[in-house]
Amino acid sequence: MNYYLKVLQNYANFNGRARRSEYWYFYLFNLIIAIILGFIGILINSTILSNIYSLVVLIPGIAVAIRRMHDVGKSGWYILIPIYNLILACTDGDKGPNEYGEDPKENQI
Repeated sequence: MNYYLKVLQNYANFNGRARRSEYWYFYLFNLIIAIILGFIGILINSTILSNIYSLVVLIPGIAVAIRRMHDVGKSGWYILIPIYNLILACTDGDKGPNEYGEDPKENQI
C-alpha cells in the first residue's frame, strides 16, 4: 500500500526512476480498487465512481510507467510499444545511476 500512496504523492513527476515493486504494486492496488468501484457501480446502477477514479489515477499511472521505463534505461516513449513495454516493465532496472537518475534500489536498502 505504501507504493500506491507514494505514486499518488508523486502524481505528476515524470522524472527519475521507479522500481518494479513500485510499478506493480501500484497497478495491483489500482486493479483492486477499480474492481470494488465496479461492483459498487453495479449495485447503485451508475458508473460515475469508477469514471472519476479512472480520471484521478490516469496521470499518476502514466507517470509511474514512464519512471519505470527510465529505470531500465529507456525513454518514457517506450510505454507506447505494446508488448515491449510489458517486457521492460518486468525487467530488472539498471544497476547504479543511469541518465535518468540514481538507482532507487540503492536508496531503499
